[in-house]
Amino acid sequence: YSNVSKNNKSHPPLCACSRAPSSRWSAAKQSPESKMVEDFRRRLKYFFMNPCEKYRARGRKPWKLMLQILKIAIITIQLVSFGLSNEMMVTFKDENLVTFKHLFLKGYTDQRLGQYALYTKRDVYDHIHYIINRYITLQNLTVGNHAYERAGGVYTPLSVCQEFYRNGSISPGNETFDIDPHIEKDCFSIYPMQSYDNNSLAGHLNFSLDFKRLLSVNIYLTLKAINLQTVRHHELPDCYDFQIMIVFDNRAHSGRIKVDVDNDVSIYECRDWNVAGTSGKNDHRLLLFDSLVILACFTSLILCTRSIINGIQLQFEYNIFFHAYYNKIVSWSDRMEFVNGWYILIIVSDTLTIAGSALKIGIQTKYLTNYDVCSILLGTATMLVWVGVIRYLGFFKKYNILILTLRAAFPNVIRFSCCAAMIYLGYCFCGWIVLGPYHDKFRTLDKVTECLFSLINGDDMYSTFQKMRAKSYMVWLFSRLYLYSFISLFMYMVLSLFIALITDTYETIKVTPVSHLHAFIAECRDQPESGRYQTEEEKQNEC
Repeated sequence: YSNVSKNNKSHPPLCACSRAPSSRWSAAKQSPESKMVEDFRRRLKYFFMNPCEKYRARGRKPWKLMLQILKIAIITIQLVSFGLSNEMMVTFKDENLVTFKHLFLKGYTDQRLGQYALYTKRDVYDHIHYIINRYITLQNLTVGNHAYERAGGVYTPLSVCQEFYRNGSISPGNETFDIDPHIEKDCFSIYPMQSYDNNSLAGHLNFSLDFKRLLSVNIYLTLKAINLQTVRHHELPDCYDFQIMIVFDNRAHSGRIKVDVDNDVSIYECRDWNVAGTSGKNDHRLLLFDSLVILACFTSLILCTRSIINGIQLQFEYNIFFHAYYNKIVSWSDRMEFVNGWYILIIVSDTLTIAGSALKIGIQTKYLTNYDVCSILLGTATMLVWVGVIRYLGFFKKYNILILTLRAAFPNVIRFSCCAAMIYLGYCFCGWIVLGPYHDKFRTLDKVTECLFSLINGDDMYSTFQKMRAKSYMVWLFSRLYLYSFISLFMYMVLSLFIALITDTYETIKVTPVSHLHAFIAECRDQPESGRYQTEEEKQNEC
């Protein structure tokens, strides 16, 4: 390009691009523009055209655009299909967990499990014996298709394990204690298909609990089940292993032993199955569809990566040209114009979709059972795909307001949010340490952040004020000053300033000055239909 600037005077203008009057390019107007300069300007203009304009300029079909539209359809279909299967799986797991609570917890009703607790020694023994008896007679009790697990032809036993301090002598009346904090564990097993009543069971087990040293009693059992509801959705039923754990938690030694039930689930393909009138074709179709999604995303990933590389190369060429021809340094804002952020978004979405589809194939073939990771990958990928639709609406100027506003406001929003976050964190720590002992919503740090964020948005204000315990008048008065100042500061000032920041950005984008790059490109008046954007090979092919 340095040769171009030296020989400007010897070359007449060979391009129909008009030279718009602009003081920025006065140095270039002192001599006729060479063909190389005009070709480069036209090349830049073609690079920043949308797919429809590129099609009119060179007649190349917008394969990338059509691929993205196809991706939106197939990824959404894939997500809906996986979402229905995931919903049935989650429903089956949740309903089984409720079933286990009703089967094994004595006197359990549909309530929050946090309220289920025991307060006497006799209740603890009765509940342990009750669980063992219910497990032994499970086949005569359950209305579901639950069964015991077999390992080597033998039923898997129920295990009762107690954890306790190694040694301990505690005397609250004398205000003395002697404790060895090392934890020991003692377990015994009960095999199913046996029958005991409470008295004979207690004599057979012959175990006792030292409640002063006791930390917890954990009961482990494993049950098997088959999820038959998937047959109605033309999917093969899965076999489930439920590793159930019932915990009697006495770590606080407060006289209240909390009881909790949890289960881990293993999902695998049933060993032998037969569904009348069906075959395994549906699974093969789903696998082929997932393979099609992976292929489409991999193709999109290659095309978008190539476009980003071409943009970076063109950026370096423009930087050299601008420095050689106008003796100026290109600003970083102009350089970033060549890096299309939408392509980066598509690349991230394609990567997540490929990983999620691979996990989905593993789940369908029963090699993997991690539904949560697959859901996160596919859900995030689909969200990014649909967010990318805004790019195509941006081809129309009337629909481009949101994109321009977000892009212009983003730096100021980040700076403003960092300042507001400092104040927010200060209130969080203060509320946690002062109000936590007296207010349920401030008991833990994560609850404090959730409560304060709800207050900013005007949610649940009255109940937050009312649930404050008035045991300490000083803390009660502090809570009023704390809540009133926080709500006033964030709702009336911080939130209003945040909205004003967005509104101000929306007003300023209407008069945003044109960058050097776009001012340089605007000097080319060639329309896409003019035929001047075609390469020599395309012109020869047309001839």
